[in-house]
Amino acid sequence: MTTNDYAEPAAALASRPMPLLGFGTWQISNRGARQAAAHALEAGYRHIDTATMYRNEEGIGKALGSAGLDRESVFVTTKLPPQHAGRERRTLQESLSKLRLDYVDLWLVHWPPNGQASPQVWEQLVKARQDSLAMAIGVSNYSLGQIDELTKATGVTPQVNQIRWGPALYEPDMVSGLEQRGVVLEGYSPFKVSNLRDPTLVSIAGRHDATAAQVIVAGHLAHGFVVIPKSVRRERIVSNAEGARINLTADEVAAIDGLSRA
Repeated sequence: MTTNDYAEPAAALASRPMPLLGFGTWQISNRGARQAAAHALEAGYRHIDTATMYRNEEGIGKALGSAGLDRESVFVTTKLPPQHAGRERRTLQESLSKLRLDYVDLWLVHWPPNGQASPQVWEQLVKARQDSLAMAIGVSNYSLGQIDELTKATGVTPQVNQIRWGPALYEPDMVSGLEQRGVVLEGYSPFKVSNLRDPTLVSIAGRHDATAAQVIVAGHLAHGFVVIPKSVRRERIVSNAEGARINLTADEVAAIDGLSRA
């Protein structure tokens, strides 16, 4: 096992800290996810992100089971498919069975069902948290208005909003809006939405003897955003994580944010 441990830095949730560096598993097969998640845990990642829709929870569960880590040391997220509205509890129980867990650290509504905020679905996540099946609950791909609708209807605000995010998508209004509501911003597909050959990223990377991908990871963490880079290659998994150790200057963070096309 590596001497690295990326449990910190972390975002403060009521239940437990959420490591800002997570390992994404979208588009990784069930078999591939077992190996990739094992590499990630060995490299020191302490946050694994999956979803019912990814069809790889079973592989993730096997990796968690063989990692030799205490349950409390790994933060696990899964997500409810929007088409599973009306069978939320059964879906979560199936996820827990595949993950070989008694609870997940975070359960998200993956997309707004039928494009709507759907407070009735959110109520079921609130109940799952009350029953300790999910320690924290949130949403993914929701607008600020939809988050407000959930809060108004139930009195409970999502703790996390996982959205497509990267330097080119930096949107100050979303950042400030989530911050005002006490919602953690979690970004997915950070490299897919970025130009890793962008001169600004390459220049900053050169100053830190790093890669552009590592600079993107560092940029997220500098803001306190959660980031979940994905790879199936062991060396890339290790390399991406090392971005969490880069300390960017304020000017460098501003330059990265300046790449936004939003």
